[in-house]
Amino acid sequence: MAVRQGTRPIGRVAVLGALLALAGPIPSAAEAAPAEPESACVAGTGPYQRELEAHVGRPVDGVQSTADCHAVRAFQRTNGVSPADGYPGVATYRTMLVVTARPDPNAAGDCPEREQRVTCVDLERQLLWVQKGGRVVFRPVPIRTGRDYQETRPGWHEVYWRSKDHVSTLYGTPMPHAQFFDGGQALHGAPGSLYEGGGSAGCVNLTEPDAKRLWDLLAEGDDVYVWGTKPGTED
Repeated sequence: MAVRQGTRPIGRVAVLGALLALAGPIPSAAEAAPAEPESACVAGTGPYQRELEAHVGRPVDGVQSTADCHAVRAFQRTNGVSPADGYPGVATYRTMLVVTARPDPNAAGDCPEREQRVTCVDLERQLLWVQKGGRVVFRPVPIRTGRDYQETRPGWHEVYWRSKDHVSTLYGTPMPHAQFFDGGQALHGAPGSLYEGGGSAGCVNLTEPDAKRLWDLLAEGDDVYVWGTKPGTED
């Protein structure tokens, strides 16, 4: 059958096309499906509640609210903290310290400025960066330093030996991109989380990607300066 418009026949295909045009575009499967609701933010009060409340601009009362939870979760998502559940725990707090330090990690002037590269190890904030003169050439990253009675030794040191695929002779554990600066203490990568276990046996642990980037930057003879006290260790 054909429909006539004036004197020209219009076939079934043309009629169907005209009807579809009137109906508008067909929605995709994603558009047709209802949007997933935002999951409830129900994380409770965390050990770094006040610090995170201050950082994300919430009233500082030390008690988690739904609005606090959402604000902390937004910070976690922006800065790659997993899980992004709104809980003000140690990983989120340590990430906050890195973010806060980025504009000027040496604002307090604790790490001496020299013409040569200096790797700065801040035990108090558990941060590492590299500066040359007043210029930061390796932005601050989180670290894990020595636990109580095995503290990372403060003062001036020098990278005296580098071992890319090192394995500890004492503990049998991998120490990728190890750069030794004082006895058996080294800057090196550590698998897993830096926020667990309380501390190292004296080395300065970095994430494996950060350790590789630091390896690519430094050389034997480079200066390392360590100062402060790691939280949870004796003075």
